[in-house]
Amino acid sequence: MSDQSEFRFSNSVLVVPLAAVLAIWFVYWMELRFQTNLNDFGLYPRRFSGLKGIFFSPFIHGSLEHLYNNTIPLALLLASLFYFYRDVAIKVLLFGALFSGLITWGIARPSYHIGASGIIYLLASFIFFKGIFTKHYRLVALSLVVVFIYGSLLWYIFPMKDGISWEGHLGGFLTGFALAFFMKASIPKPKKFAWEHEDYNEEEDEFLKHFDEEGNFIETTEEEIPQESESPKITYFFKKNSEDKNQN
Repeated sequence: MSDQSEFRFSNSVLVVPLAAVLAIWFVYWMELRFQTNLNDFGLYPRRFSGLKGIFFSPFIHGSLEHLYNNTIPLALLLASLFYFYRDVAIKVLLFGALFSGLITWGIARPSYHIGASGIIYLLASFIFFKGIFTKHYRLVALSLVVVFIYGSLLWYIFPMKDGISWEGHLGGFLTGFALAFFMKASIPKPKKFAWEHEDYNEEEDEFLKHFDEEGNFIETTEEEIPQESESPKITYFFKKNSEDKNQN
């Protein structure tokens, strides 16, 4: 596990989300360009041939609306994952796609399940629960942002609407929770003020020396202000101008 002393921006924060978005749009464009349907590469439950959909189905979408609805959440959540959890981001994606896909393969209705929404639920679940578990103030704030923006997605892990793979959503949600609980990530320690350290000695604190035991401010009189031993010396240099030289 790498040492992460602070949250830092890296190229992966932009490259990975951009690559993912371009990939799903390119696949959809290929379907339109060549008038083909790639749903057969989707995940089909309890069929050995349907296992290929675990890694192919996130790139396949049934309509432009379906594709558009997944684009922005996928980009934002991937960027958040690689910024705040860069040391485990790849593992979260790989193991998350595998286990959420297996859950979907085991419990889903007999139909082709496609779309990146399972990955979106995986990312949202991991980022939310990991922030809560770590109790780091920035990560907790990120968790609250995720809830504020995507909290309504929680309803779609239940069979609310026909044509939506709630099983894929549920698989991603459960996998994200499990990874957040079991997978360790390097989290920067919040910076502490001087008085929060164990070796802090308030008697040596220059600021506290200005207050008495009751917390009253101690005024410093002019007599207490140290005077310089010698006054500064000022030396003047006079330079003759060109007219004076000519007169001489």
